[in-house]
Amino acid sequence: MTARRGLVLHTVAAVVTAVVLAPLALPGYVLRYDMVFVPRQPLNWEMIAPADALPRAVPLDAVVSVANLAVPGWLLQRIALVAVVYLAALGAARLLPTARVMPRVVAALAYAWTPYLAERLLLGQWALLLAYAALPFLVAAARDLRAGRPGALPRLILAAAPAAVTPTGGLIALVTVAVLLPLRSRATAAALAAVAALNAPWLLASLSSAAGGSSDPEGVAMFAARAENWAGSWVALLGTGGIWNAQTVPASRSSVLVPVVTVLLLAVAVLGLRELRRRWPGGADRLFILAAGGFVLAAAGAAGPGVALLEWLVVHVPGAGLLRDGQKFLIPYALVTALGFALGAELLADRLARRFEPAAGRVLLAGAILLPVVVMPDLAFGASGALRPVRYPADWDVVAARVAVAPGEVLSLPFEGYQRYDWTRGVVVRDPAPRYLDAPVLMNDALRVGAVTVDGENPRATAAQALLDAGRPVAELGARWVLVRRGPVAEPPAPVLAGLRLVYDGPQLRLWENPAAADTGRLAGAGRRMPALAAHLLAATVVIFAALGLLRIRRRSWYGPRTHESGEEETWPSWPPS
Repeated sequence: MTARRGLVLHTVAAVVTAVVLAPLALPGYVLRYDMVFVPRQPLNWEMIAPADALPRAVPLDAVVSVANLAVPGWLLQRIALVAVVYLAALGAARLLPTARVMPRVVAALAYAWTPYLAERLLLGQWALLLAYAALPFLVAAARDLRAGRPGALPRLILAAAPAAVTPTGGLIALVTVAVLLPLRSRATAAALAAVAALNAPWLLASLSSAAGGSSDPEGVAMFAARAENWAGSWVALLGTGGIWNAQTVPASRSSVLVPVVTVLLLAVAVLGLRELRRRWPGGADRLFILAAGGFVLAAAGAAGPGVALLEWLVVHVPGAGLLRDGQKFLIPYALVTALGFALGAELLADRLARRFEPAAGRVLLAGAILLPVVVMPDLAFGASGALRPVRYPADWDVVAARVAVAPGEVLSLPFEGYQRYDWTRGVVVRDPAPRYLDAPVLMNDALRVGAVTVDGENPRATAAQALLDAGRPVAELGARWVLVRRGPVAEPPAPVLAGLRLVYDGPQLRLWENPAAADTGRLAGAGRRMPALAAHLLAATVVIFAALGLLRIRRRSWYGPRTHESGEEETWPSWPPS
């Protein structure tokens, strides 16, 4: 790819990122649902292998804690969110098999300006979106590894690494490698072993946790894909939307025209996917299989037989709770749709240019570029201000300092994992205590969805809830500290706090100490977590060696087609290579 074309694509990615994340120019932290960044996140055993909870944030929390040693939380959040949008746009543009710039720009907008990205961003699942941004680079690296290009294996590992910071992203990366690469190949075996090592931290952490491997089957219905307009849940999924939480859906998705535009986009994409098969023989079919599998998982919770199967799996198969929120597995489908739409627009533009004049083709491509923005304009400027940063109250620093002096387990009350606060402007936020305090925090892992409560898996959280329901003193749990977050939820009654000593009373937080608790709290038992620590070190070693290996290879581009000295761009390698 020529330097000029590359500059255009980088500029487009930068502009899209700036428009989507404009509010991040303001100071503070964007706090929404699962997106909780703090000034300095401590590194402790709970980040490496949670004692009583499922490792949903493993190795993510450990990675953030290590990064926080060099980068403050407010800057780290901006780096992560910019990487999501920028790399999603750039990766899709570079992956498209064409030498022309405008179709690549179409692919960039079709992948970086989607309902999937918008809804997951509003749900605060920025780490899952790292897998979304990494997938085009992972596909390109798998393509190059199949073709025997130098440096493909380390590039594949480095592309899979950001995806593997969450269990879902790690599984998507592992399945992508398994589907796109041929069987009975040394390169495939090496790639699968490396990506499996990247998944090892959360796998081994789950073995050391006291949390049960089964999940509440009611979560299948609660997390199922939902309709966003008159066309139903399946059409919402076809448009890469359909997330379970209605509060994180852009208002534009309810428009009566959205299903019509979705059908139009898919019609153009089908035309383009036929061209993708021609330009990428064999490889495109494997990518289609990956996308179809992701779509089936996404739709399973919305169909009768799929619901019954998922309910059985989450009860009887440890770890199958990952499948309840199936819509998150739409990532490969979103990429295939973006590539197909861009190639289909290119073909239609060529036909229009031949029949009329070249300007007509360029107008059509310009319309294809703007179509995602026109259909969902409220993703711009931080989803119309929804991603506006806020500041933590000073109470959090005071409480963190008190707890650091005498470490021990912290019971966080009210016993709600998600809560609205006046200082977050009423936005629902996951309890920041586990990331702000350098101590194990006992919080409610059950989730309220409307009038239904989906049970969690933490046995100590279940015991705490039983004490609270009975109105008994929480001091019986043995936690050293009890943190009370002030907000719209009523504070616990006096009998619940009996036997505790108030040590801090602030406008937003109150901290109570349990004199009867042991000094060490629940910090014991670190020895059984050593396998999880070893897995983290293994994953880090794999990434470091991949980076060093890539540095030794004299290549100028990470991804996509290369340019010969003559200036003529390489075509995509055949699959299998000739």
